[in-house]
Amino acid sequence: MKKGGEYITPEGYEELKKKWEYLKTERRRELSKDIEKARGHGDLSENAEYDAAKEAQAFNEKKIAELEKRLSEVQILDDSSMPKDEALLGAKVRLKDMESGEELEYMLVSEAVADFAKGKISVTSPVGKGLLGHKKNEIVEIKVPAGVLKYKILGVSR
Repeated sequence: MKKGGEYITPEGYEELKKKWEYLKTERRRELSKDIEKARGHGDLSENAEYDAAKEAQAFNEKKIAELEKRLSEVQILDDSSMPKDEALLGAKVRLKDMESGEELEYMLVSEAVADFAKGKISVTSPVGKGLLGHKKNEIVEIKVPAGVLKYKILGVSR
């Protein structure tokens, strides 16, 4: 791995690797079948289905190359040496919204595997950045485009 690459948890690395493997194997086969099917529809110069399939194939190849580059450059974190009580990459952080009283839980991850719907937020996002380095029982104020969020950290775990 190259020095200075993006930091990622072992789980995040595996997630990226699975995505790369899917695009390289199953998705490639699907797109190849789509191209063959479209070819069977006659004149390629006026075949929009063929053009769309070729475009999808090119996009897939671009994504494969991007993921290969990213996988070769990432730095996998050894979270056994990281503080267990501090909001850092790979930590799960339980929060209480001081305004609404709502409780939330986020996992702090790299940008590559962030998925808000699954509760995985990037450490480069405003909320992720605002939580970094904080511990249980601390109150954090985070500036976001919509204003300021105020959270109490209820717990941090790995």
